[in-house]
Amino acid sequence: MTKIIELLGISKSFGDDKILDNINLSVEQGDFMTLLGPSGCGKTTTLRIIGGFETPDEGRVIFNGEDISDKAPYERQLNTVFQKYALFPHMNVFENIAFGLKLKKTANDLIEKKVKDILKLVNLSGFENRKIERLSGGQQQRIAIARALVNEPKLLLLDEPLGALDLKLRKEMQIELKAIQKRVGITFIYVTHDQEEALTMSDLIVVMDKGEIQQIGSPVDIYNEPINSFVADFIGESNIINGIMKKDYLVNFSGIDFICVDKGFEINEPVEVVIRPEDIEISSPEKGMLKGEVKSVIFMGVHYEIDVEVDGFKYLVHSTKFAKKGDQVGLIVEPDNIHIMKEAADEI
Repeated sequence: MTKIIELLGISKSFGDDKILDNINLSVEQGDFMTLLGPSGCGKTTTLRIIGGFETPDEGRVIFNGEDISDKAPYERQLNTVFQKYALFPHMNVFENIAFGLKLKKTANDLIEKKVKDILKLVNLSGFENRKIERLSGGQQQRIAIARALVNEPKLLLLDEPLGALDLKLRKEMQIELKAIQKRVGITFIYVTHDQEEALTMSDLIVVMDKGEIQQIGSPVDIYNEPINSFVADFIGESNIINGIMKKDYLVNFSGIDFICVDKGFEINEPVEVVIRPEDIEISSPEKGMLKGEVKSVIFMGVHYEIDVEVDGFKYLVHSTKFAKKGDQVGLIVEPDNIHIMKEAADEI
């Protein structure tokens, strides 16, 4: 596939604060890529550098093989949708969407066709004369996207565009936004701190922290094979336990040897073990690999969230089986649900 964007050695500071530190990243044509991380990690600054709203202190931005590092936003073949949609309240829907086309002096009949086509794409046909103030939050979000897409950019940047919506509407719009991206085939670069949002929509996730890229991978890879404890803890909930890699495919934690699927560690190397809560099965004490006491139980609707204390460590378990506080239970973990990582001190 063709690389549409490449970031080469991008660094950026504001005063004494280093926001980005030697970022190297490439995005393939047609991908939905998400920059994910906590507040202050550098994801929005990265997006703004791609869009031309910020200039890097070091490094280059390559767009379709051309260095665009010094180009203004309007000179780049891309559009941006922000959390605040910046729709013009004195214009109706048609006028908002057509605004960019009119600036380009596009013929009126072509403007009318393009606006109608893009409204159909975002499932808002017939809304041409609707006032912005009469639109719901989700409808305004789709109009903002339509206004960006009608200019036929090669790249669309989205900076937490669903952040202002309520939970139910946000989930609906996640599905809608991904469907729009697939239909138009335009590359999307999306910024969010919401892990579920990233996992739901992305082809590729870039996890960032403290101005550095921690891991790049598909949603499945990021979730199932976190590269370090930050990624494991940030993407969903995890049990992170200190352990010893006794040899390839054999790890010891909580005082028990477990068969695993990992290799390439030193004999008796200290490691961190990651186990997702949904990957632990509750059993009777005699059947469990580990045995412990239930310390708390919370009903979450589709499962129970259960804390089980084993040898001083509290395992978080998501299970459809009920257990009450004070019960003695067993815990079972299959080898492919045990993920081994280098200790934090050894991370690069």
